[in-house]
Amino acid sequence: MNKTLANFLSKPASIVAPLLLGSILEREVDGKLLRVKIVETEAYDQTDAASHSYKGKTPRTDIMFGEQGHLYVYFTYGMHYCCNVVTDVDGIGSAVLIRAVEPLEGTKYMQELRNHSGRDLTNGPAKLCQALAIDKQLNGHDLSTSPLKLIIQEPINPRKITQTKRIGISQAKDVPWRYYITGNEYVSRP
Repeated sequence: MNKTLANFLSKPASIVAPLLLGSILEREVDGKLLRVKIVETEAYDQTDAASHSYKGKTPRTDIMFGEQGHLYVYFTYGMHYCCNVVTDVDGIGSAVLIRAVEPLEGTKYMQELRNHSGRDLTNGPAKLCQALAIDKQLNGHDLSTSPLKLIIQEPINPRKITQTKRIGISQAKDVPWRYYITGNEYVSRP
């Protein structure tokens, strides 16, 4: 794990989630380079009833309790993958769900992978996983290495970030741990 990336991610998910906005995911797939900007995130940790880590460490959530800077990928609704960046320190079940990204490079190939275009291409956690070919094979992947890298950027001005309740969950719905770049067209739901 890259030391700079590890230090950046060694804080609780609720602190890291807004700081990830504007950062880049760089994906190499089928000889192509795909680059996207993170525009929406949600924080989850073991104190939170909506988190997979809430009931403790299991084979499914083991990655969430591990070293920060790894990818936690899970399968949901029997058909979609979602990806999270593990945060905090080893032993704490904490991760940031990447909810939406803005395509920067390799858009045409992302459109082929998704069979969609425009804002619908990556404006949701399952959509972005399809567009970047992220599945269970990347569960536990070190995000400082290829074929999927997290490249931290300067934090977005807090005045340009909207903080609100998370969406698409049934537990802890009022926890305001959803963050997005205000006005970005790729946000899943403003």
